[in-house]
Amino acid sequence: MQTIDPDEPGRAAATPTTDLPATESAGSDALGPATRVAVIGQGYVGLPMAARAVEAGMHVVGFDVDSTRVAALRAGTSFIEDVADAELARMLGTGRYLPSDDPSDLLGFEVAVVSVPTPLRDHAPDLTYVEDAARVLSEHLSPGCLVVLESTTYPGTTEEAFIPLLEKGSGMQAGVDFRVGYSPERIDPSNATWGFRNTPKIVSGLDEASAAAVGAFYERLVDHVVPVRTIREAELAKLFENTFRHVNIALVNELAMYCHSMDIDVWSVIDAAATKPFGFMRFTPGPGVGGHCLPIDPSYLSWQIRRLVGKTFRFIDIANDINDHMPDYVVERVNAHLNRDRKSVNGSNILVLGLAYKRNSGDVRQSPALDVVAKLLELGAQVRVVDPLVRPDGVPGGVRLVADSAAEFEASDLVLVLTDHDVIDWELVETYADRTLDTRNRTRSAAVDRL
Repeated sequence: MQTIDPDEPGRAAATPTTDLPATESAGSDALGPATRVAVIGQGYVGLPMAARAVEAGMHVVGFDVDSTRVAALRAGTSFIEDVADAELARMLGTGRYLPSDDPSDLLGFEVAVVSVPTPLRDHAPDLTYVEDAARVLSEHLSPGCLVVLESTTYPGTTEEAFIPLLEKGSGMQAGVDFRVGYSPERIDPSNATWGFRNTPKIVSGLDEASAAAVGAFYERLVDHVVPVRTIREAELAKLFENTFRHVNIALVNELAMYCHSMDIDVWSVIDAAATKPFGFMRFTPGPGVGGHCLPIDPSYLSWQIRRLVGKTFRFIDIANDINDHMPDYVVERVNAHLNRDRKSVNGSNILVLGLAYKRNSGDVRQSPALDVVAKLLELGAQVRVVDPLVRPDGVPGGVRLVADSAAEFEASDLVLVLTDHDVIDWELVETYADRTLDTRNRTRSAAVDRL
């Protein structure tokens, strides 16, 4: 395994010293091959984490408060693409993976990893799930154990909210009786190139021994670990990663709108600019942003800056405004497209291709396609959706989930491309769709209008 130090070789990952006794010194030997791991949260982040830990030979309790999800996992049914049913069956078959909603199953863990949601409520961070996880774990801490928070959150959460609850419930002191750290998740659902193991992992700890223990644990799971000096730096690094993407997507989304007004092909502009071998990174426009990161994480950073500094993070506010209103712009383009044929949105048959927030994924969390569909329904459109990757319970009410076919395309007043899954028959689209509005630049027929 390779450890990447962002500053210089051999530099300590954290500055304070530890009061742990010598018998509990942190290092690779402190976490033996039979490490007992508790992964709190078995969602899009926690389940891949549990899968990798089992693959590495660890004994894992996958804890989740959703009893329905736990029952499905025990039956061998996964709900995410990154952990297929076959892989879940292998996990269960080892006898080293126990999905559970019973806190008593957490007894005796050596490492606990918290991967629970951190949503926004009324434009402010909601740490309810993180706090609940800390309370549950606090009752099962043992001397020398390690607790790692992976949930995306604002700088200061681990030390100001998470650790105090662990200490209060256990009667022990972090950095003295147990170790604690932060390692932000970097899960990108359905990414065939970068998975859990080969994506570099940022690690940090409350003190030197904690940081070393966090690093040693993840060295068994990933190819590269990246130590940073403080927990707050690790928390902020995660928010900065996603804010960078959010701002650049907003930039190219706004460019797309102005290019359309100037009768310039934004996709050709992007292709030309991307030939520059330095100083440029390719981003592409779309109907908005979705998933578990971009619609939420930058607002965490903006909220914290406003709270501590008393100023607004203007780039984030501008990016939010642009990306949040892209579904409105797409509906405007739908209306304009139909008007050219002297049709209105009201009563038109619109066939939507793709409901998930990203290509080749069935994940509809915060998907801008859902907003577009809702707005079309409000305007009286008859909406059908082609998305073979989305489960029927992810489809909004009033919408029919259909298979792509020549008949469906021919019966549509407009085909609207919102997510460009590879499994959709694009040749069929180009052959039989008379009118297409493509927000992803996937189709090439003469009847296509692009974002």
